[in-house]
Amino acid sequence: MAIKELRSKNFRVSRNFKDLANSFRRNPVTKDLIVLSNEQAIKQAMKNLVLTAPGEKLFQPDVGSKVYQLLFEPLDPFTVDTLKDEIVDTLRNFEPRINVISVEITANDDFHDLRVDVEYRIVGQPLVQTIDFILQRAE
Repeated sequence: MAIKELRSKNFRVSRNFKDLANSFRRNPVTKDLIVLSNEQAIKQAMKNLVLTAPGEKLFQPDVGSKVYQLLFEPLDPFTVDTLKDEIVDTLRNFEPRINVISVEITANDDFHDLRVDVEYRIVGQPLVQTIDFILQRAE
């Protein structure tokens, strides 16, 4: 696949990103915590933002999304659209390293959960990437 060269006055170059894995597991060889880099670090940050409720992060009460509150609403097209808007707004406001292209939500009635697929582009990179995760009410 050929990569198209990007030319624009507003062109921003992507940098390298690193973050610790949420599992806090150790590397078996070096005994250091496992480090995620670039795309994996961004995917973890996106998922954390969507799954964090506002007020949950100390000293940053606005960070997060109201997704869990919406999970207790009746599952109709209006609620699905509201969930999509909430995810898009959260990622646009708190994750400047990406541009969200689309969000798709699929209901799984058998397991009472929602599958979320987010298509996005990392700033400064031409490839479209996806992340998917499951939203489920805590019982």
